Amino acid sequence: MGKVLKKIDWTNTLFLTLTPIAAVAAIMGHVMYEGFNPWTLMIAFVFYWATGMSITVGYHRLFAHRSFEAHPIIQFFTLIFGAASFENSALKWCSDHRVHHTHVDTEEDPYNIQKGFFWAHMGWIMVRPTKPETYPMSADLRRNKLVMWQHRYYLPISIFVGIIVPTLIGTMMGSTLGGLGIGALGRIVLVHHTTFFINSLCHMIGDRTFNDEHTARDSWLMAVFTFGEGYHNFHHSFQADYRNGVRWYHFDPGKWAIRSMSWVGLTKKLKRVSDETIAMARIQMKDKGVHA
Repeated sequence: MGKVLKKIDWTNTLFLTLTPIAAVAAIMGHVMYEGFNPWTLMIAFVFYWATGMSITVGYHRLFAHRSFEAHPIIQFFTLIFGAASFENSALKWCSDHRVHHTHVDTEEDPYNIQKGFFWAHMGWIMVRPTKPETYPMSADLRRNKLVMWQHRYYLPISIFVGIIVPTLIGTMMGSTLGGLGIGALGRIVLVHHTTFFINSLCHMIGDRTFNDEHTARDSWLMAVFTFGEGYHNFHHSFQADYRNGVRWYHFDPGKWAIRSMSWVGLTKKLKRVSDETIAMARIQMKDKGVHA
């Protein structure tokens, strides 16, 4: 029993388990003592999209996969609000993610779906690393001054932007507990689990449209819940592509944001796989008769 307890990362475990409880308590206090203020939902909505999009556009597609280049303003924004999602620094997040892609579905995969839904969803975060944190395959990120600045000051940035700012906005609206419970804590919990779905349900629900050598799957439903990351078989098959939803009608706000910013020079060198390569992969899977 003692060995099991020593393996637990108590900081992460307590944060993941206590934030939902704290959110519920603050929301109940808000309703009871302040009266429900619908404007607090707007705080949550804005911060939900700012933090969630910073993970998918910044942490994931920009920093982890280098699928496009971005102006320092965009890098700064996604690093600030990425920190506010409380999913660790970009350096740590991207390092784990690159290991995941390199060793997907194996023992070396940090969130290996073969170990079950709970492990891939959040269990892996609750366990201490078995090896020292060396951030493998992240030399490029170490050369990025903004990334390293965020890594050094991750905790104060996350607390200030993710908790203090939405609470202060709620206070200005006359609802301190509403800002804290709905705009900050409730929003953090929601962003956690919608982005965690990428590591869990996106390896369980949907079709293997382009490749059956990994568990990642394509699902329009999961795309709705994961800021467009639900077309996960495409992503694992063509991870350098800045898109996840390759069809024009696929729900992929990350793709739309990156492309829109390129029109005004905030992003450039958008990487995309050729239509011929994508079509060939789709045909090969159809020939195999593999869809699930």
